[in-house]
Amino acid sequence: MELFTAFMLGFAGSLHCAGMCGPIVLAMPAIGLNAMTQVAGRLAYNGGRVFTYGLLGILFGLFGQMLSMVGVQRWVSIGAGAVILLGLFAWPLRTGTLFVARPVARLKSALGALLHRRTVGSQFLFGGLNGLLPCGLVYVACAAATTTGSVISGLQYMLVFGLGTVPMMLGLGLAGRFLHARLQGRMRRVIPVALAVMGFLLILRGMSLGIPYLSPDLSAGAAEGSCCH
Repeated sequence: MELFTAFMLGFAGSLHCAGMCGPIVLAMPAIGLNAMTQVAGRLAYNGGRVFTYGLLGILFGLFGQMLSMVGVQRWVSIGAGAVILLGLFAWPLRTGTLFVARPVARLKSALGALLHRRTVGSQFLFGGLNGLLPCGLVYVACAAATTTGSVISGLQYMLVFGLGTVPMMLGLGLAGRFLHARLQGRMRRVIPVALAVMGFLLILRGMSLGIPYLSPDLSAGAAEGSCCH
């Protein structure tokens, strides 16, 4: 169930990705004159994004594993869900602090330099750096990866989330401005619904009601991990 929700969050959220990162994708140069090299470049770009999401999954999964060991995983899940629901009242999420602005400016500078290169490797790196740009949906996915309580599960969650975004972003990269224009009006309606569902699922998981997949008994797992042998 976790992986299904991860994919659906990525798939529904890819409308947001298309709206926010669409201009970047459309600015990427073609790496060849034939269709095969064009597809290879767009696949490399998306592969770079998914790779970065996987690294974030390892990081936040490790953090969640540490929280699980001290028995606060369920409260993290409830808190993450509550923050997501509260964040809907301030959508879209914005990053206006100097602390965030400086690293983002450096990332954008690196992305700008890569736009002049026409190789598969440069587009993979471009996608990897693009995955580090501030994004409310990635924050939500990272919060959900934390609640999985393990490095492997966090990695899997973020990889599946990234794969969910690939169909839309690949289509945008290949179809160009026509697809991007059609998505602008639909983006605002879909994203809040996807976030609300994710927020409720995280809160339900944290309530530890003993419902398989939806709300497993997290307290029992924490108690077993705290026993001495």
